[in-house]
Amino acid sequence: MVARPRQGRSRRADWVWVLAVSAACAAGASTVTACSGSGTPAGTAARTHPRSYYLALGDSLARGVQPNAAGVSVPTRQGYPDQLYAVLHRAAPGLRLVKLGCPGETTGTMIHGGICSYPAGSQLAAAVSFLRAHRGQVSLITIDIGANDPNSCITGIPLGKIASCLGERFTATLANLATILRQLRAAGGRKVTITGMSYYVPELSAWLTGKAGEVIAVVIERVAAAFNQLEARVYQRFQARVANVFGAFHSDDFADHVRLAGFGTVPRNVATICAWTWICASAPRGPNQHANTIGYGVIAQAFLQADRR
Repeated sequence: MVARPRQGRSRRADWVWVLAVSAACAAGASTVTACSGSGTPAGTAARTHPRSYYLALGDSLARGVQPNAAGVSVPTRQGYPDQLYAVLHRAAPGLRLVKLGCPGETTGTMIHGGICSYPAGSQLAAAVSFLRAHRGQVSLITIDIGANDPNSCITGIPLGKIASCLGERFTATLANLATILRQLRAAGGRKVTITGMSYYVPELSAWLTGKAGEVIAVVIERVAAAFNQLEARVYQRFQARVANVFGAFHSDDFADHVRLAGFGTVPRNVATICAWTWICASAPRGPNQHANTIGYGVIAQAFLQADRR
């Protein structure tokens, strides 16, 4: 079985394959090498196939962060880069996964550092250094960044000032994203594929708290949709593709209603965010905004779709 779907293969088959990879990565040690990107054993395909690299950049999603049994958010080997790599590696056995993502990273800290430790000083500097050292060998860069930037506008800000704060934050975030992409493109060259992503909306879970929560869910969905569109324009300006994760999670679908166990009938986007993240989970694992293993598989599928366009 080849990793990249053949031309006649259905989108449903693609979906089943990614979920199969998700389950395999979650299952145990027999698949750790493929899922972690640690390489192939000596004497196998690594000796006969040209070496290439997949560089994964971004925030906690790029590290596959999930809550453990104690409710602590920790990096895992079930993130979307791991699952995407497992698919791509089968078609390109010489491919290696390099993960530089940093939980909590913002566009600002990605440029200047301050959260995770890198010998080069920041995640961007580390990425640029790697790209320069492996010029022509990096076949794919994926990046998710920007979701953490507005956090300071949500906590400790008077309600009447949130809108203006978000506007200022969005402007700064987009400028930082342009700086990041400009440096990545310059270091990697015009031929390297760069794919960003839109974000799903964990705050949709507010719908489950009552009428006021329903209003909050609708408002935040609209803000998130606008933010995703603005980021997409920046990605496109630097010839980067965009994985439609916002759409894959049905984030704007308030019209279609389905049943959610324990809550009755809810909009499809609310049910989806509960099924594919830890945001609706009971304590101690929830509520947690990170995707679960299936959710990361959905994100990986969105990247696959973007890279085929």
